[in-house]
Amino acid sequence: MAPHLTRLAHRTGAGAGNKGSFDRRLLPPMMLGSVLNPVNSSIISVSLVPIGAAFGAPPAQTAWLISALYLATAIGQPVVGRLIDLHGPRRLFLAGTALTGVAGLVGVLAPNLGVLIAARVLLGFGTCAGYPAAMNLIRSEAARTGRDSPAGVLTALAVTNQTVAVIGPSLGGLLIGLGGWRATLAVNIPLALAGLLLGALRLPRTPPAREGGRGAAALDLPGMALFSATLVSLLLFLMDPRLAHWWLPVLTAVLAAAFARRELRLPEDPFIDLRVLAGNGPLLATYGRALLGYVVSYAFLYGYTQWLEEGRGLSASQTGLAQLPLFATAIAVSAAFGRRAEIRRKLLVGGVFQVAACALLLFLGAGGTVWLLVAVAVVFGVPQGLNSLALQNAVYHQAQPERIGSSAGLLRTFGYLGAIVASAANGVFFPHRADTAGMHHLAWFLVAVSVAFLVVTVADRSLARIGVPSAPPGPPAPAASAPDSASAASASDADADADADPPKGATP
Repeated sequence: MAPHLTRLAHRTGAGAGNKGSFDRRLLPPMMLGSVLNPVNSSIISVSLVPIGAAFGAPPAQTAWLISALYLATAIGQPVVGRLIDLHGPRRLFLAGTALTGVAGLVGVLAPNLGVLIAARVLLGFGTCAGYPAAMNLIRSEAARTGRDSPAGVLTALAVTNQTVAVIGPSLGGLLIGLGGWRATLAVNIPLALAGLLLGALRLPRTPPAREGGRGAAALDLPGMALFSATLVSLLLFLMDPRLAHWWLPVLTAVLAAAFARRELRLPEDPFIDLRVLAGNGPLLATYGRALLGYVVSYAFLYGYTQWLEEGRGLSASQTGLAQLPLFATAIAVSAAFGRRAEIRRKLLVGGVFQVAACALLLFLGAGGTVWLLVAVAVVFGVPQGLNSLALQNAVYHQAQPERIGSSAGLLRTFGYLGAIVASAANGVFFPHRADTAGMHHLAWFLVAVSVAFLVVTVADRSLARIGVPSAPPGPPAPAASAPDSASAASASDADADADADPPKGATP
């Protein structure tokens, strides 16, 4: 897969460090670092049942293995992304990758569920640097070459993450069949070693983007602390939303108000520039879509997978194999449409298929035909291949270039907020075991969320303009930037001027 993705990026302008082309030597560490988080997010889905059996833990307790990683990641991604914006990706990439290897070793040796949950927290923090570092490198290369990075580079990054996310259950099933559930933690050790080697050899030593050379003085540590405390209180409530925990949303509101007051009053270098973010409506809409999209994606990933094992009676290995059509469809869709600059159409098609896939879950039963399982996986593969690709490209074009690391981290934060909501929904609909009745209730919930995703996308007209300047072969050739119709080509000149500001950080 990696050689194929390298060729994909190369065909769209990635070179070996030439002045006018993207340095393709950066692609392997970028890809490997960015997949460490999704591989640990998805591979655990087929491990929950055997881990619960090993430690005598019910689903309500093993669900913390999911939530622990997301809690750490949701907090860490924008924080580490901001550090990367200020100091460059190399040191943070290497530190995070090393922590990932340590977390994998702790998980392999875990004597009980509590230690295993702690290992997942370490994994969450360790895997925070990969994706913001990759987005920072893409922006840095755009600045070095004097032109926008080729669409193939963003596509290669997205396809890599999608590949790992959808193949994770299949890989997890294979590893469990070979060495038990501990093998799903052990896989982090060789991945971390490979990441350390590639990062040390290929990532630039000189920070590519440092804000005014102020170093640690530019860090908004109180803002980061308030942001983290706000997320912790919010996520703890979402993981167990009960009336007895009424004080958590109250605490969240108080901390959020304190964070907003701090950031708005800071004269320069806030952790999150709320003034610019509030004026960037399209970026906020993208974050909202990410939240809704990942609720569906992760509820399916964990809820449907658990149902296959407990409701349908498949083994972990068989459950992993049942997800292979989803993997194949997602990769085929991403490869076919990834290099097209238009974003709105990807999200619309992905939204429609997302609604259809959730509706298909209503027809599942304990004795249903295998072909229905295949159909569910194939239909779900389409939004898996389109939505995350379009969301990533939207953030690349909508965010301030000098804050691309923290903006990319916030995209992941909203995604993991969705994942935690999905985990809570699975706990509500599967209180004791993943039976068919619970799956049907979950399906209705997912249909409603999918419809909301589609409505938000249809209402957002700004999506039609995003990506036009970076459409292959570039904004200077408007006729080539819209292959769909002659009328679109004639309109691209006017759109290019209108779209030039958002990528530079101004409000749209």
